[in-house]
Amino acid sequence: DDDLFSSAFCENSEKLINVHLFALAAKYYSLSNLGVCTPLEDVLEALKGDREGATGIKPDEFMNNKKSHEVQMMSELVDNIANYCGIKQVIDIGSGKGYLSSFLSMQYNLKVYGIDSSSSNTNGAHERNRKLKKHWRAYQSRGGKILKSQGLEKANDRPVESEIECKTINEELLNNASTLKNQDQVIIEDLVPSCGFTEMATPNINTGSAASLVTGGQSHETKLSEEVLAILNVLPADAVEDFSSSHYNCGELSEEEKTQRKMTSLKTKGRKSSESNLYFPLTSCITAETELSDIITDLEDCMMVGLHTCGDLAANTLRIFTAKPEIKAICSVGCCYHLLSEQFENQEECHDQVWGFPMCQYLKDKGWCCGRNARMSACLALERVAVGQMLPTESLFYRAVLQVIIEEIYGVTKSDRHVGKTFSKSSSFIDYVRRSLKKLELDDSKLPDSCIMDYYEKYKHRMNELEAFNMLKVVLAPCIEDLILLDRLCYLKEQENIAWSGLVKLFDPVKSPRCYAVIALKNQSCT
Repeated sequence: DDDLFSSAFCENSEKLINVHLFALAAKYYSLSNLGVCTPLEDVLEALKGDREGATGIKPDEFMNNKKSHEVQMMSELVDNIANYCGIKQVIDIGSGKGYLSSFLSMQYNLKVYGIDSSSSNTNGAHERNRKLKKHWRAYQSRGGKILKSQGLEKANDRPVESEIECKTINEELLNNASTLKNQDQVIIEDLVPSCGFTEMATPNINTGSAASLVTGGQSHETKLSEEVLAILNVLPADAVEDFSSSHYNCGELSEEEKTQRKMTSLKTKGRKSSESNLYFPLTSCITAETELSDIITDLEDCMMVGLHTCGDLAANTLRIFTAKPEIKAICSVGCCYHLLSEQFENQEECHDQVWGFPMCQYLKDKGWCCGRNARMSACLALERVAVGQMLPTESLFYRAVLQVIIEEIYGVTKSDRHVGKTFSKSSSFIDYVRRSLKKLELDDSKLPDSCIMDYYEKYKHRMNELEAFNMLKVVLAPCIEDLILLDRLCYLKEQENIAWSGLVKLFDPVKSPRCYAVIALKNQSCT
């Protein structure tokens, strides 16, 4: 009841007088309570039909827990949408380090173009592919040496010993993979998007190899070749070198084995020639007016994805989707709401500018404005605070007192420069203030240490007030985020060429606070 909730504020002063009612109102207007979200399970069930989901690579040991969760959840949804609409090309906007892009190409065999405005990100993606080749060669080389040192014989000649030897080989190979992983943590972090072969190797080698060797009468060499080739099938075609039979020439091959290897080699070369690359990192700044065909020469029917597209990029991604006939579907998770541009924030007439908020005609007609403070609040994580991950009160206090200093001492109320993550690098409040002033290009020589500490002492007794104020912002945060998300959904609902659109809670909000995906499919995508 709007009238009931309005009594949380004093009618005359408009100050908050009932915190409990304020919290209830915030909960009432949350997405989960409004009932506007489509459950992820329902979406997947509708998309899959009778089709079995893919199984295989798990990125847990190659990514941090948050990124692994995001990539697995989103890639499964994207694959189901792509299959439903009969498309194989995916464009990942704001692809960053390529975690999602490379996993989509590796796990689901989709052709992915990852577009990022930062050349360092796209260069990093190329470098990770290069490092994967280097480590894969080392993996192959080590496996070849083990084979030669073991002096393997046909499994059907010595079945019991063969089983033992096979286990030894497999343990050696897995230990080798583990050694590679531990060699250099930085390199492994770079390998995150393209790795996964140890996950595939583990079940195949540990459970199937010995039994197959004993009962099937195959050589260790042939079986190992098949294991490695099975692994190659899940990697991007350009991520590894051709698997050559010369690497494992431990004895004469039968005609059947020679034929099998020749066919495998031809298949590998054919795959490389037809799909020379499954993941293409590209550098380009994306705006609402971007022509994708200028960036992607072989643009075909595709879908667009974005995992935590920042600020206006999320809004522009939706605009490109609605405008380009080649793009049949979209799955977008936005973030960094504080960086959104707002049409009605500064009351300046800029007729040609494309704004991040509002998008839908309904809010435009009302001249709706959030303001930067509200958008900053939308970035807070209520679910994390609810499970005990409290706000960084001290750093927020430092920043609040710094704001008083720069306004009273320097007369600055607005600046295009940012303090950034100065708190974590500072040894004291004095150090924090001086570092911050340098970042803001303000002369700190006019401010003695004693003056800085005077400000600290003046306000430190109000730290509890600041903490309470920030907790109120946290409670309100979902409502502001909901407004931004519903604006995007309404924009899609206003378009005539959209068959279905919805909001889906895709991630666990404790692991990944920006957890809602905006999803849409065009009319012709399902015909």
